[in-house]
Amino acid sequence: MDDKTVEALGKLSAALETTEHARGHLYAMHQLTGEADFKLDEAVSLLREAGHDKLADRVETELIGRDVIPGRWTFQIVEEYDDGYYDAFRAVEKAARDELAGGRRHVYEARLKQERQGR
Repeated sequence: MDDKTVEALGKLSAALETTEHARGHLYAMHQLTGEADFKLDEAVSLLREAGHDKLADRVETELIGRDVIPGRWTFQIVEEYDDGYYDAFRAVEKAARDELAGGRRHVYEARLKQERQGR
């Protein structure tokens, strides 16, 4: 395989890895937002016990269960990302590997390993 093709597949693979990293952050946001939402239940209880019913009501009505963007909870954002951008990215990267490298993954890294160990 020529050097430019190997390099191009390497860049495509690296871009997919970056997308995987971004996806991990998206899942972390999903989990952390859910965790925060459940902690609000405790905050409301403690505010009520301390006699701050008006503030407890505000937390309940304005924050608990709130959409993070209009019409969406975080699980919906994750699902849309996965089913749209992420699936398309993986499909294109796989098609490129299948067409140019017989389906092999990490051809750039394999060549780099060979070069670096062949000294």
